[in-house]
Formats: sequence, structure tokens, C-alpha cells
Amino acid sequence: MSAPTQTPTARVPRDFVVIRFAGDSGDGMQITGSEFMAETALAGNDLSTFPDYPAEIRAPAGTTFGVSAFQIHFGAGEVMTAGDDLDALIAMNPAALKVNLKDLKPGGVLVCDLGAFTARNLTKAGYVENPLENNALSEYRVLKLDVTKLNAEAVKGFDLGTKEAVRSRNMWTLGLMLWMYGRDRHATVEWLLKKFAKKPEIAKANVAAMNAGHAFGETAELAAPSYSVAPASVAPGTYRTVTGTESLVWGLVAGAQAAALPRVVMASYPITPSSPVLHTLAGLKQFGIVTFQAEDEIAAMCAAIGAAYGGALGITSSSGPGIALKTEAIGLAVMTELPVVIINNQRGGPSTGLPTKTEQSDLYQAVYGRNGDTPLPVLSTATPSDCFEVGMEAVRIATKYMTPVLLLTDGYLANASEPWLIPDATRLPKFPVTFRTEPEGFQPYLRDPKTLGRVWAVPGTPGLEHRIGGIEKDYDTGHISYDDANHQKMTDTRAAKIDGIANDIPLQAVALGDDHGKMAVVGWGSTYGPIHQAVRALRAEGHNVSQIHIRYLKPFPRNLGDLLRRFDRVLVPEMNNGQLVSVLRAEYLVPAEKLSKVTGKPFKIAELVTAIRSRLEK
Repeated sequence: MSAPTQTPTARVPRDFVVIRFAGDSGDGMQITGSEFMAETALAGNDLSTFPDYPAEIRAPAGTTFGVSAFQIHFGAGEVMTAGDDLDALIAMNPAALKVNLKDLKPGGVLVCDLGAFTARNLTKAGYVENPLENNALSEYRVLKLDVTKLNAEAVKGFDLGTKEAVRSRNMWTLGLMLWMYGRDRHATVEWLLKKFAKKPEIAKANVAAMNAGHAFGETAELAAPSYSVAPASVAPGTYRTVTGTESLVWGLVAGAQAAALPRVVMASYPITPSSPVLHTLAGLKQFGIVTFQAEDEIAAMCAAIGAAYGGALGITSSSGPGIALKTEAIGLAVMTELPVVIINNQRGGPSTGLPTKTEQSDLYQAVYGRNGDTPLPVLSTATPSDCFEVGMEAVRIATKYMTPVLLLTDGYLANASEPWLIPDATRLPKFPVTFRTEPEGFQPYLRDPKTLGRVWAVPGTPGLEHRIGGIEKDYDTGHISYDDANHQKMTDTRAAKIDGIANDIPLQAVALGDDHGKMAVVGWGSTYGPIHQAVRALRAEGHNVSQIHIRYLKPFPRNLGDLLRRFDRVLVPEMNNGQLVSVLRAEYLVPAEKLSKVTGKPFKIAELVTAIRSRLEK
């Protein structure tokens, strides 16, 4: 029996909602989700998103491996993950239903486009029977709507071909969901008019499709209610929604400004999911940014080294396979002791692996993965907005200690988004570099006695002509040296320089809970959100559990070992097969326990709650 039409006063209040839009990669699911996100942010809700891309560039339409999805978790309180199970799933075809149905809650809203559930599409998705025509979906609130037909009717007055008309059905669905959750449409209308300014008929058709979907929700008797979600209470200030990539790029630019460097050179080679770092920096040339798409990963790394040698901040980015190719040149950056920020947007591996899925499996590579004793600092980002601070910190360490810095983020953080409180630029830290200009007593490896960082002399400075390279250097003169005692001294010095950074970073704090107790749940990178929510839920139940989240992975904060030993048990959830846990065991001899997940998707709060509770109750 259909529920009566809902009025605004009859909306069902909800504290939190998780929605996923899913369809073919050509169905515009990322755009649909992004516009729903924008309207939700303007409504004042806290939110977090999770775009999920297919690995195939042009997968056959209607197949399960071509499904693209966009998930958004929003609510009236703090949101720190993209959500666990779905409250609503919009499936634009049978393949989208097949791939995503397992994540929909019993009683959740399921919107299906009847027009796409053809015999051919059902076969492509692996269905023997049409699930919309049997009892397979009986535990959900199913809205079986011929979106294709309804959308065609909405746009028939515009001069569109059949193909162009079908492309706007995502806007029809967006309009329906904006109505269902009480979202506005103004920002999306403005975006459509701007995006298709040179094609006004397409702009008008998309607006008409969205309005038609919204009107359908207002007038039809649907088998699902409409909902209301109150605005979240947030600190005052100006906010904008950012992805991890945007936040990271702005942090790098802010870091270069803080270091008073007139030039930043970004050299990169395209790779998923790291390419947007290059794309975003390319749009910021007004800040002295030079971008260079190299012919391969090795060339990109060497170009960044050359830029640093010339007095600029060198930046390069890649993912695990590309970092592997850069490895020899990273060793050159360590030997020449030049400031280069190396970004690794981690993805599933090994080899090509899961190029569009997230993972944290490059920690060993970052800390250990080079020939010889080749130490460098390793930092990690925790949330999309945290990427800004970590980007700045990577620049500070690189320029102060004259060293390459490896910055670990991942595919989830790169593409996920959340509201970000825009900082006051006048209050950001400053750490201006000092270039060597005095010829008297100059040697290229003359070191600061405190940081052990060598001097930075820009080529062309009169009296400071010098050469550097990959062969071992004499400690005093910087000339080539094969002396055994000198190699021992230089190896020890390079290690001491990186170890000394521990004295220049914050002590490790507890992110949630007490600094001692029954269990510490220790994470790094993008596991921050689900761990935080899980620990908070368990503490509300009275469990003695705390959260520790590590930003500095090499060197560790100098008090980390003592902090870990204050807990009876240490559990380390990470999206790999147990890398941080083995490093902590080796470094501190603590009996840390691993909790691994390598499905290409982030941890769910519920699975962490279950895993932690089961150990606490032993």
C-alpha cells in the first residue's frame, strides 16, 4: 500500500542519512552526488562523501565492472566518515543494483529506473529474473519509476537529440532526492546555467529535468516518506567543501608562501588517483606555480630535484607503482639533500592492482623502500581538511632540514570531501628559508649544527659555484669520496638529521579518551574517522578504550613508545595486511595486534565497533 503524499510538516526527522547514487560511468553519478552534496552543505549539514569510480576507462555499458557511485553521509551532528549502511540507494540500471544492494539497510529507500531494466541489461548484470518483478526486494521501500520516460517527457520541449535527452535523467533523479530530503535547488540551477552557458538548450533541459523530478516527489503518492535533517552546530566562520586533493594542494601553496619561496615546480606523470594534484596546481600559476607533465615517473622526480637545486620547492606526486619507478631518483634527492615533497596517493596493489580503490599498503615502501640506508621523513594525512595542515608541514620540514619528504595520502582522501573552516591567512605559520649568499667559508655540505641540514645555495650566486650528485660526498668539502670512514660518517649524519626531526614535532597526543587504560586503538591516515566514531560509541557504552592517531610515521613522535606502553592492549586497524603494526612491534617491542582490511573500501564504523568490543570482552 502506498503512503500518502508527504507535506513539509509531515517530514520524518532524521539525525543522519547515508545516500548513494549509482549507475554507469556515463550516467553522471559523480555530478549528481556532487550537486546533492553542494545543496546539503548550503543547508548547514555536516557531511562526508565517497566517490567510487570503476577501474575500466570504458567498460561496456550495463556491466557490473562499469558501475560508478557517489556516496554522501550528512547529518545534524559531527560526520567523520562517508557512512556505513545506506538509507537510500538510487540504482540507474540493473548492474548498479547488483553491485550496491548489499549495502542498503532493511527498510531503506530504493529508487530504480524501470526504463533501464530491460532484458538485455538484466542479462549483462547477471540477473536470471527481474528483481523488480519478484520478492527479491521485499525488505526495502522500493520506488519503481520509469525515470527514462518521465525525464523524456520533461525535456521534450527542448531541441535535444535522443542521446542528449537521456543524459539528463540523472538531473531528474537528483530533483526527486532533493525533494525527498528537503534540499534546495538554487545552487544546482546556477551551476547548470554556468556549465552549459554556451549550450543554453542543454542547460534549460537539465534544469527542467531536475524541476520535474522535484515536482514528481511533491505530487505523487510514493511508497517512501520525505525526511528532514536539521542543520549541524558548527564553529563560526566561513566554510567551503573541499576534497583532500584541493586541501593538500592549497596546503603546499601556503607552505611555499610561508617559506617565502618565489617559485614552486610541480613535475608529475599522470596516474590514478594522483593526477588531480597536478591538475589543481596547474590552475594556481598566480602563486608562482610551474607545472610540468613529464614523459615518465623518473623524469618527473628528476625534474623536481632539478627545481630544488635551482632554489625552488620541488613537488612530485604519484601512486604506489609510480613511487616504485621514482625510487632511484628519490635516493638521489636524499644524497643531494634537497627539499622535495613527494606525494603518494595510495591505491590497491600490487602492480596495477585496484587503481580506483583505496588502500594504505605503501607504508613499508615509504619508510624502507629504497636501496642503501636512505632515510627520509614520512607524514600521513587523516581527513580531507587535514591535508592542508600536513601539506604545510611537509614544506616546513623539507626546507628546514633540506630533505625530501614523503607524504602519504590515499584514494579515499584524495576524492572524498567535507566542510572546511577556511583559516585566516594572516595567522598561518611562517618559516622563511635562508639561502646561502656569503662566499667566505662556503662548502656545499656545510651544515646547520642544530638541524644538520646543509646550506641551500642557488646556482649562479657569485662565489658559490658548486656541484652535487649521487656519488658519496666528503663530509667537509662535498667532493666525491670513497673513503670508508667518511661513508660511515655521512650515513650516520643523514640518519641523525632525520631522527632529529622528532625534537621538532609535537609529542603524540591521545585523539580520544585517556592516556592509559585497557586498550588503545592506533591508526594512521584515513582510518581516523571510522576509528574515532567507533571509539566514541564504545566509550559511551562505558568501555575503557582510547584512540591514538599517528601523523608522523618517520620519525615517530619521541613519546610514542611510552604512550603505547600505558595500555594493556594495542589494536592497529589499517587498510593493508599489517604494516604499521609490525613497525610498532619492531620499534617499541609492544604486543600490538593487527586488524586488516584490503577490500578497496574504508573501514565501516560498525565493523570496528564489533572488532574492538570482541577484544575488550575477552
